[in-house]
Amino acid sequence: MTSHSPYPIGTPGMPWGDAERADWLSRQTRQRSYEADVMSAIEPLRSSFDVVQYGQLDYGPDSYPLLAIRSRDWRDDLPVVLVTGGVHGYETSGVHGALQFVERHAADYQGRVNLLVAPCVSPWAFERIHRWNMQAVDPNRSFRADSPAAESAALMALVAPFRDRVLVHVDLHETTDSDESEFRPALAARDGKPYERGEIPDGFYLVGDSENPQPEFQQAVVAAVAQVTHIAPADANGEIIGSPVVAPGVINYPLQQLSLCASITDAPYRTTTEVYPDSPRATAEQCNAAQAAAVCAAIDFALTRTTPPR
Repeated sequence: MTSHSPYPIGTPGMPWGDAERADWLSRQTRQRSYEADVMSAIEPLRSSFDVVQYGQLDYGPDSYPLLAIRSRDWRDDLPVVLVTGGVHGYETSGVHGALQFVERHAADYQGRVNLLVAPCVSPWAFERIHRWNMQAVDPNRSFRADSPAAESAALMALVAPFRDRVLVHVDLHETTDSDESEFRPALAARDGKPYERGEIPDGFYLVGDSENPQPEFQQAVVAAVAQVTHIAPADANGEIIGSPVVAPGVINYPLQQLSLCASITDAPYRTTTEVYPDSPRATAEQCNAAQAAAVCAAIDFALTRTTPPR
């Protein structure tokens, strides 16, 4: 159904201009610290991994170094595994799940793959618990040439030298109640479109690539995560967030057409995770663990389908 409560910024039916974007920006406040919550968690990892700065966001007066964690024993004969989190800064377990994977599981893959983990792609949005960057642009619709999002452009530049060697890419996300209470209404208002209320799925699910769905891979990841937290059921229409469920907990999107983060490589095994942190059946710890479990399952599946290096 269509919401009848207009978003507090802008005029219904008219896309935002500079004044509306400035109004929106004036309402954003820092609610947590990238330095304290993310950079401090990365620091101890320097003893076992290389930490590289692949860019910097200067959102005056704030400045954010963009950091990635990389295998110290990087070998050109090994496949690359890319893990990204915090593309949407408000999706907390994407960030902490990526860090938990490195802290607890990355050592298990030493000498088998090259790991590259960008745990917080959008630090400005992480601090403000928002989906967009400072310009009210969604980084996860901006992974394309001439990207309007500095966050997306920096990550693409980081990956470009070996994008053709990436075997696995897992992009860690959440679907939250605030998607319907704030972010989708804001999107409709920004674009001058009517807001159509949706249904938030209760549980974990995956978004695969409709152009290369890899159903066995997606189902293997879901099966592993089901040991940690519950899987989202289809709604009454057999859908999750408006897309047909193709297997338990799996939907597909045209990743490249939508300029999503999971489209930035040609990896044969790509998926976007979605956990539901607002569920009464899941804790924050479970959500983080589910993200880490998804990464492990994705790598394990891919390695069983790949001839090991000599």
